[in-house]
Amino acid sequence: MVGLSLGEKHFIKGGIDQNIRSDGRKRDYYRPIFVKTGVIPQANGSARVRMGATEVIASVKAELGKPSALHPDKGKVAIFVDCSAVAEPTFEGRGAEELSAELSVALERCLLGGTSGAGAGIDLTSLIVAEGKICWDLYIDSLVISSDGNLLDALGASIKAALANTAIPKVNISAAASADEQPEVDISDEEFLQFDTSAVPVIITLTQVGRHYIVDATSEEEPHMSSAVSISVNRKGHVCGLTKRGGEGLDPSVVSDMISVAQHLSELLMSRLDSEISAAEAEIGDDEES
Repeated sequence: MVGLSLGEKHFIKGGIDQNIRSDGRKRDYYRPIFVKTGVIPQANGSARVRMGATEVIASVKAELGKPSALHPDKGKVAIFVDCSAVAEPTFEGRGAEELSAELSVALERCLLGGTSGAGAGIDLTSLIVAEGKICWDLYIDSLVISSDGNLLDALGASIKAALANTAIPKVNISAAASADEQPEVDISDEEFLQFDTSAVPVIITLTQVGRHYIVDATSEEEPHMSSAVSISVNRKGHVCGLTKRGGEGLDPSVVSDMISVAQHLSELLMSRLDSEISAAEAEIGDDEES
């Protein structure tokens, strides 16, 4: 990102104070959102999402595996983020590795409920084929190809869209000779189960700049933040996860207010994503018929 002059910095902060941001938006407005699904044919599901000038791709690969001994009734999901050096000059070298790791952890907290799995937005029990023996492992790979702020929300949206596009092969299980033996499986080439994304949340990041907080911050606005709170909210308005960055602490009452704002904004973002995903999936159907 090109460095800003002192005048430009004052202009950005002044606009936020007056609820007229430098691109014309109000503090609680998102930039235009565009979704295209099925962008990687080799994957079980994939999507490209653009929020303003921020653009990301997510792909989902499903492989059969074995449930962990600790959670025999759940499948597994792993999320990886790669920040392309083409997206932002600061992504070159170690900076990209650190940011990729930070985003991966934040996505797991927001979508999977952290290490405990409490409040998980992705139902891991739906990935079980045979309890304690066979499950689906989902590998979600995300790539940042253009960065202009608010990466976490865009990545969360791309994962939600990619999961909506995900088809998992139907598995037929043959009876095992004994309870200790691994059952044989037959993976269908023709029958697929669509992944249920009804409980998958959206991520709302509220960035505090001065006395106010804004949504969908651009790369010009983010350097002015004192802190940012990312809250994942599902369709029912329940908070699935929360993560914070920035050194300045926040009063509990402020966090509570941020959660209320995020719950309100999540309805709007969820509706916009639903419309974009439905249109993208319909376009794929039309292409297949023609």
